[in-house]
Amino acid sequence: MKSTKHTTKKKKVSRLKIIISPLIAFLLVSILLHSCAVNKANKEYTKGVKKAPFEAIIVPGFPFEGEEWHDVMKMRVYWSNYLYKKGYTKNIIYSGSAVYTPYVEAEIMRLYALELGIPEENIYTETKAEHSSENVYYSLQMADSLGYKKVALATDPYQMALLKLFINRHDLEIDYLPVIIDTLKTMERSTPEIDPSLAKRDNFQSIKERESFWKRLSGTLGNNIEELKQDKN
Repeated sequence: MKSTKHTTKKKKVSRLKIIISPLIAFLLVSILLHSCAVNKANKEYTKGVKKAPFEAIIVPGFPFEGEEWHDVMKMRVYWSNYLYKKGYTKNIIYSGSAVYTPYVEAEIMRLYALELGIPEENIYTETKAEHSSENVYYSLQMADSLGYKKVALATDPYQMALLKLFINRHDLEIDYLPVIIDTLKTMERSTPEIDPSLAKRDNFQSIKERESFWKRLSGTLGNNIEELKQDKN
């Protein structure tokens, strides 16, 4: 009887080890990736600041659910406010269409930025982009049309790491002023009141209803940008 109980106990311990081991491995990999992304961002920021002031920074959007902005959008808008008020950029291009929700991401960010005290004449909105690669590409096109040549990407370390692959692949001319997490932690980040209805799009259809998962993934990689398709042909 004791032997049976002992065997059962050993089996339970073995099962726990099978579950815990991958979990620990996942946590370790996550910590390592986080550390790498943050360290890389710190280095890019140090390089970028030396080239400041920029004529414009590009700030990619994030879905707005209609009540309060997500922490990711809050982080990016507050960071753009920090860069503007430090004099590291003269203008800001917020980018993002109504993608997953009816709210145009660039317009929502503009409304928050205005409440933070950024002058309206220094804010631009790019409202065509539906993917992060498009945030960069279409915003660079807008910057070029405005005569701005000295431009930097201002986003969180993780998105920057992913977008660098796209930027390098297409030799896009852009610098980086990524979020510095330690600096962000020192900021008071309240939520200003805005009227989201000003940025709401009628007759909205979510991208999930318009595109398959694989089509959306292709878009994230920049494969839906018509000009880049033509360059390949």
